[in-house]
Order: sequence, then C-alpha cells, then structure tokens
Amino acid sequence: MTQPLKVELATPVTLLVLIGGGEFSFGETREIDEFLAGRMPRKTIAFLPTASGSPEYALHLGKYFKQIDADLETINVPIYRGRDNRRQKNLNQILSAGMIYVGGGVTNNLLDTLRESPAEMAMRDAAANGAVVAAIGAGAACFGTHTRDMRSSASALPALGWLRNTVIETAFDASSDTMLRRLMSLPDANIGIGIPPGTAVAINGDGTTSVLGSGKIAVFKKG
Repeated sequence: MTQPLKVELATPVTLLVLIGGGEFSFGETREIDEFLAGRMPRKTIAFLPTASGSPEYALHLGKYFKQIDADLETINVPIYRGRDNRRQKNLNQILSAGMIYVGGGVTNNLLDTLRESPAEMAMRDAAANGAVVAAIGAGAACFGTHTRDMRSSASALPALGWLRNTVIETAFDASSDTMLRRLMSLPDANIGIGIPPGTAVAINGDGTTSVLGSGKIAVFKKG
C-alpha cells in the first residue's frame, strides 16, 4: 500500500496549500478554492502579486472568491520590488489576513523581492498564528529549498525553504519530469513533489498531507 506523503516543515504552519496551477476563471481550481475558503479563520485574503507584478490579478481573484463566499474580501498587498517588502502597511495586511495567497508568475521575481525579507517573516508569523497560506504555480514552487530558475532552465534558485530537503515542480507533466529530476540532483533535496495543474498538496502543521483537486501528484525520494 502506498504510504501517505509526509514532509518536514522548517517553519510552523497551520495549513499550507501548494497548487500546481490552473485557471480559476474556468473553474479548474474550484474544489481547492472552496476548501481554502472553508478553512480561513478570518474572511480577509491578502494577495501577493509579487511573482507576476499584476495588480489586476487580485481584482479578478477577489471577484472569483466572492462567488464562493460573498463575505470574503481580497486585498492586493503591493509588494512588487525590494522597498515594498518592508513597508509597515504591507506587513500589517499580511499579519491580519485569514489567508495569504501567493500568486503565480515568475519564480525569479518572487524570490528576488520576498526571500528572507520582512514580508516573508510576516508570512511566517501569520502562518504560525493560524492564517492559511496558499500559493499557485510559480509561487507554490518557491516553498521548497530550491526551485526552477525561470530565466535559465539549466539552473536552480535558492527558494523560501519552508519545507526541509524538499523541492517542488508545479505545472508538472509526468511525461516530462526532467526539471524535477534535475532539482532532485541537488545535495539537500531528498523529496521531490510534482504537482500538475488543477491539483494541490495541502500540508498540515505536523507535516501530514492530502491531495486536492483533479490530478495526481508525483513524489520522488532519494534512497
């Protein structure tokens, strides 16, 4: 019998949901998003547009989440570049949210701005204090130790490191797993998780997981 996936967390969380991708406006992540809406301790979503740089992303996402729960309010937290990641208003919006949602885009953009910043520290504090953290696409790929360098397919970037010894490939296609295997070749990568579009891995505070959505994840382990 296949053993359920368990990961080791490097930062305390209540619930971390990593989504492989999918177009919410076409309903491709609906099951996942309904799950998220039902687990939020407060009705405010702090959306981080850092990976894409698009303020319109939050507007469309907010309208979509209101279809799920009319009481949900989505706030665009304008962290686009280095100086944004330490503004107190932005930190306060992260700390007070019921869910922090990290949008997709380009891994390099997100990590250049967010990694080891006051904003990331605020995300960690919020996650430890009960907020749900969700991320999609390139945003989700950044929660392992390393991730794909989207400006150079032959290299990897140090990522946020919320999961120990774990690398994540989103928009995963089982017929083309070269990038995930390349990430698994890194010395500190013991687990590799491939998450296809329309699918998510929900990670609880004790490291236990469940799979949400329409697809199946792939898990690679060393040894």
